[in-house]
Amino acid sequence: MGRYDFTPLRVREATKRLFENHKINTMPPWYIAVSGIPPAQTLTRPVMRAPRVKGHKKPSRMFQPMRISYPEDELRSEFFGDHPWELARPRVILENDGKDEKRWDWSRIVQPGKKLDGESVVQRQMYLMEHSNLTKEAAYDQARREFYHYRHLEDVERRISKEEALSTGAYFNKGALEIGMELEDVAYENWKAWATKQIEETKQARAQLYSGPVEQATTELEDEEMDEALNEVQESILATEKGQDALGGVPIHV
Repeated sequence: MGRYDFTPLRVREATKRLFENHKINTMPPWYIAVSGIPPAQTLTRPVMRAPRVKGHKKPSRMFQPMRISYPEDELRSEFFGDHPWELARPRVILENDGKDEKRWDWSRIVQPGKKLDGESVVQRQMYLMEHSNLTKEAAYDQARREFYHYRHLEDVERRISKEEALSTGAYFNKGALEIGMELEDVAYENWKAWATKQIEETKQARAQLYSGPVEQATTELEDEEMDEALNEVQESILATEKGQDALGGVPIHV
């Protein structure tokens, strides 16, 4: 059969043969449906990730999709490799008619209707390489300087807006960093209490290995019980009227 597996086409015949040989008692429910619509055999083979065996022929690349690459891919990889936190900034990908890119002019890095981000640096760098005949490194440096300049202006504008709002009586809740620090403090205190408890339990377990479990008396004797106990042991205590009975000793030979 060559490279292709035609086993699905023989499912109906194999099932019929099993039924005739009394290997199965009843025909499967799908037997009639498969008779009218036999299963198809796909001619595309999945890429197998099996380990290579010495002397094994590599699979053909005829049915594998072609690798699609763009010049901007390398520029994006370089920029976001130097600025990984730019990927954490929220981005708006909504477009009105899908033709916003055609209305952008990358002779400047700031575009109306588009937020300044890493893609602005990439497109600005491509424009400088194509129209200003700059090298890849020189275009990257110039695009980064413009990006840092306008990003600094955005930060200054944001701080001024916040100060103006505070001066007019506005109130801002805690920021994400402050909330995160408080959550970390709570988690640390919980862990500290848990660690202290674990240390105490470990010390007690280690002490019991040598002295055994320590039992603390939880009840006290009443007055009458205390008097009876003293009377029982009074005769065997020194410095009493009766003295102490001889509990043993060495015999004396006369």
